[in-house]
Amino acid sequence: MSQRDGYEHGVPCGIAGAYPSPDDAARFYGELFGWEAEEIGDGHLICRLRGRDAAVIGTAPDPAAPEAALWITHIQVDDAGDAAHRVRAAGGTVLAEPFDAPGGTRVAVAADPQGAVFALLEPGELCGAQVVNEPGAWAMSLLATSDTEAAKRFYGEVFGWETDGFDGVSLWRLPGFVGGEPMQPVPRDVVGVLMPAEGRAPGWDVNFWVDDADETAARAAELGGRVVVPPFDGPVTRDAVLADPHGGVFSVTTAPGP
Repeated sequence: MSQRDGYEHGVPCGIAGAYPSPDDAARFYGELFGWEAEEIGDGHLICRLRGRDAAVIGTAPDPAAPEAALWITHIQVDDAGDAAHRVRAAGGTVLAEPFDAPGGTRVAVAADPQGAVFALLEPGELCGAQVVNEPGAWAMSLLATSDTEAAKRFYGEVFGWETDGFDGVSLWRLPGFVGGEPMQPVPRDVVGVLMPAEGRAPGWDVNFWVDDADETAARAAELGGRVVVPPFDGPVTRDAVLADPHGGVFSVTTAPGP
């Protein structure tokens, strides 16, 4: 279990769901993960687990696709404007210029050269997820992309990330950062995962830990969601890929034991 009261520049710090009906989405994830939601202004809800911030859910950002639903990974930066400039300089696209968001934050939405969308978060009163790496909480985000070498160059230039191999995938690392758990099987400066995309659009996927991936998959279906990839055994965990009733895709992992 990790409780956080802040992050560092260049570290993924939380997730925000963009949904046509934030209230409906919050009910689904509340039933699935035990979250409790509270409105924080401008149609946004803060979702808490054990009284600590776990995620934000707001309205869908694309008026051309009002039924779209997705989870957006946020990466903390010291200055959203400067970070947006680095995104452009590295060949990415700024989809939404820095704007004031609920909780005193300043946010910009960007895409890497392959089109994977993420957000830049300059913290305010809200500073990202306060609870991670426990059942019902966000654990980490994974970038699936059509060009891993281009992704390594882009995120290295923008955030200073480096990569290491682990069980056939690459791990994003931010040298000097200390996160995660002391006994975890990967270095504590790991901030994400990188994998080649296979027959899908590039994107940042979000992963949650759960007590039991099989039970969570069955419960998601009961709540109106969908099992995209049935539970399967990975190298060290049991995982499943699910979708909520609006089509937002996410993965779950049975939380590893001590």
